[in-house]
Amino acid sequence: MANNSLNKIKPSKVPKNHNKGVHPAKPHADNETIRFSFKHLDLNNKKFSCGGKKSDYFTKVLERLKNISHLKISEIFSNRSPSLRAHPIDWDETTETNGFISLNEQLRQVPAYQFQISSNEHGRLHGFILSNIFFVVWLDPEHNLYE
Repeated sequence: MANNSLNKIKPSKVPKNHNKGVHPAKPHADNETIRFSFKHLDLNNKKFSCGGKKSDYFTKVLERLKNISHLKISEIFSNRSPSLRAHPIDWDETTETNGFISLNEQLRQVPAYQFQISSNEHGRLHGFILSNIFFVVWLDPEHNLYE
């Protein structure tokens, strides 16, 4: 009797795209507003530590994220405003020539970017973009990436 009930079970349909594999996200979704993730925030790198910072530093970081969260990726990186200073990171010109060593090899291949929190006072945020998400890797309140 058990065999009869097994014969009545129909296999589930496999989606047509099942065997095509997972496609990586576009590096940039230029027409979408930016979002932020701290999933890859490296809190172990003492050079980019914000330990000991006063609450006004974190208030400035959150204000900056809020203020640019309505912008599209293309607007952020085409904006030449001196208050934003958003641009790609050329690792050879930094103190961290090996890049984001806390990331896996695949994520280390994604271009890195930075933008400033406020004019010279609160440093910069460094990370990478997948789709419309800016993944913050380092908080750099002391401008240690470029010494």
